[in-house]
Amino acid sequence: MTILKYTATLLLTGLCVFTACKKDPDPVLPTVPSLSIANASELEGNSTGSLSIKVTLSAASTNNVLVNFATIDSTAKAGSDYVGKTDGELVFLAGETEKNIVIQLKGDAVLEPDEQFIVLLLNPVNAIFARERATINIRNDDTDNPFHIPATGYSTPETYAGKTMVWRDEFNGTSLDLSAWTFETGAGGWGNNELQYYRTENTIFSEGNLIIEARKENFGGSAYTSSRLITKGKKEFKFGRIDIRAALPEGQGIWPALWMLGGNISTVNWPACGEIDIMELIGSQPNRVYGTIHYGANTSEHQFIGNSTALAGTAKFSNEFHVFSMVWEQDKITWLLDDVQYYQITASSVSPAAYPFNNDFFFVFNVAVGGQWPGDPDGSTNFPQRMIVDYVRVFQ
Repeated sequence: MTILKYTATLLLTGLCVFTACKKDPDPVLPTVPSLSIANASELEGNSTGSLSIKVTLSAASTNNVLVNFATIDSTAKAGSDYVGKTDGELVFLAGETEKNIVIQLKGDAVLEPDEQFIVLLLNPVNAIFARERATINIRNDDTDNPFHIPATGYSTPETYAGKTMVWRDEFNGTSLDLSAWTFETGAGGWGNNELQYYRTENTIFSEGNLIIEARKENFGGSAYTSSRLITKGKKEFKFGRIDIRAALPEGQGIWPALWMLGGNISTVNWPACGEIDIMELIGSQPNRVYGTIHYGANTSEHQFIGNSTALAGTAKFSNEFHVFSMVWEQDKITWLLDDVQYYQITASSVSPAAYPFNNDFFFVFNVAVGGQWPGDPDGSTNFPQRMIVDYVRVFQ
C-alpha cells in the first residue's frame, strides 16, 4: 500500500508539473505591410511637364496607410529644374497597394547633362519601410540645335542686276536691333480675336537667326504668349524687291505672318493705309502659304484679294528654309516663293477702290495664336512653335 501510494503520488505530481509547463499557442499578430518607392526617369522637355514616381505596399492593409514625402536637391535644383515638395502626403485607403507621387518638371532648351534629385518617404502610419528613398533622373533631351533650326533650304543672292541693297537685317547679333525694330506688346485680340499676349521675351536669337516663339503659358490674362516686331518710323520703304528667308511653325491655331502696313496708318487708319501680306500661313495647312493685299476707305468697306501656293507631296514649311519674295513696283506687286511667281496684282485689280500701295510701308513680323482665320489651338497643337527668320533684304 505504501509503495502504491508513493507511486501514485509521483504520477500525480508529474502530471501537475507537465500541465503547468505546457505553453498556450502564440497569438496571431496582424501583418504590417512595408512601403517601397521606386526610382524614376523622365525626359526634361522644353516647358512644364511631369513625372510619376511609384510607391507600393507589400500587401493590402485593413487600415488606411499614410506616408509623407519630400524632395531633396542633388544636381537638379528645386525651382529651376523641378517643383520641390516639403510636405507631400500619400494616403492608401484600405485595400489599396499602389500610389503615384507626381512631380512637376521645369523644362528648357539648354544643352546640359542629365540631372538628379531625391524623393524621400517619411513618417509612415500603419506600415514600415522597405525602401524609403528614390533617385529621380531628369534626362536632357536638348541638342546643340535646341531650336531645331533647319540645316537646308532655299537661298537668294545678295545682288541683283540693276538693283542696290538698301537695307538688310541678317540677325547675327544677340538682341533685336532697336534702331530698326520696335516690339509691340500686349493682348487684346489685335482685331482678329487672337489669344496671345505679345512679349519681348519670346524673341530669341540663335546661330544668325531671329526666332519668334509662340508658347502655351498664362500671362497677363492670356493663355499663350508670342512676339510681334515692327519697323514703323524706323525702316519704311516704297518699291523694290524684298527677300525674307524663313522656316515656319505649324499646328492648329498657329498663324505666322511676314507683312507690311502703310506708314500713314496713324492718320488714315486701317485698311485705308493698305496692308501687304508677303507671307501668311495657317498652321493646320503647314504646306501652303498665302500672299494677300487689304484695302478700302474704312473698315466697313474693307476688301482683300490674294492667292496661295503649296509645296509638293508631304513637304512642310517647317522642314527647311524657303524665301518669300515680293517685287514691288509702281501700280504692281508680284509674289514669289523660292523665285517662282505665284501671284500678281495691279492698280486695276482693286478698281474702283483707291490703290494705297504706292506709298511708304513698314514691316511687321509676328506669330499669332488663334483668331478668326486659323481658329483656336486644340489638343493636336504642340508648343512651343517657332518662326525662324534667317534674313530680310530690301533691294531698289
